[in-house]
Amino acid sequence: MRLNRAFVDHALVVGKSFDLPETVAGHWLRVLRMRQGDTAVVFNGSGVEADVAIRALDKRHTTIEVMAIREGIAESPFQITLLQGVARGEKMDLILQKSTELGVHAFVPVFSDRSEVKLEGERVVKRVQHWRGVIVAACEQSWRSAIPAVSEPVPLRLACDALNTTHRLILDPDATHVVRDVLPASATDCVIAVGPEGGWSANDMRVLTNAGFAGVRLGPRVLRTETAGIAAIAALQSHYGDLA
Repeated sequence: MRLNRAFVDHALVVGKSFDLPETVAGHWLRVLRMRQGDTAVVFNGSGVEADVAIRALDKRHTTIEVMAIREGIAESPFQITLLQGVARGEKMDLILQKSTELGVHAFVPVFSDRSEVKLEGERVVKRVQHWRGVIVAACEQSWRSAIPAVSEPVPLRLACDALNTTHRLILDPDATHVVRDVLPASATDCVIAVGPEGGWSANDMRVLTNAGFAGVRLGPRVLRTETAGIAAIAALQSHYGDLA
């Protein structure tokens, strides 16, 4: 049986003790009914995880001690960046959650011609914080030890200018090629561009093509934005990554 697991924003050093965040402590004590001496696993997003034991607990504090540290084993050797047209509410949460579980390395949310979501100022900051919370929770569930980065959403053209990934794919139901026609067998990373609910406009497609993106199709069916990226990631991880 796997141990309980949680994210902590704290340095992990064998023999050192620290208090759990209130939200984690409350879950462990009130929901999981953990008690002094019980063990669990924590990670801080750096790629390592630690075995810990509860050393003290009261109504306000739950102190854990780091017993051992090891490298995480759930990171894919194939690094996928998802360039995602910002989707509405729960759709975007689903995309982030499931893509994280499937091993995505980073997220680049973008605004495009057909974006239905408009974010400015403080709303951008709050939304990115929310997205990171979704990603962290998905890492806890899927036993990942490195947290995928998620950037603030920017216009598509600016996002393309900032990319440094060589292999670039657009999911396009009208494309004639599949992934294996475009990516070399030795590829170790790629970025996938998935449009928002309304898809990419003709202008968006020109921007992506000029930035070196190649169109690929997943099959004969047109998939929703919350399905397309997840399906592509699973296919890529199966062929290039660590999905059996």
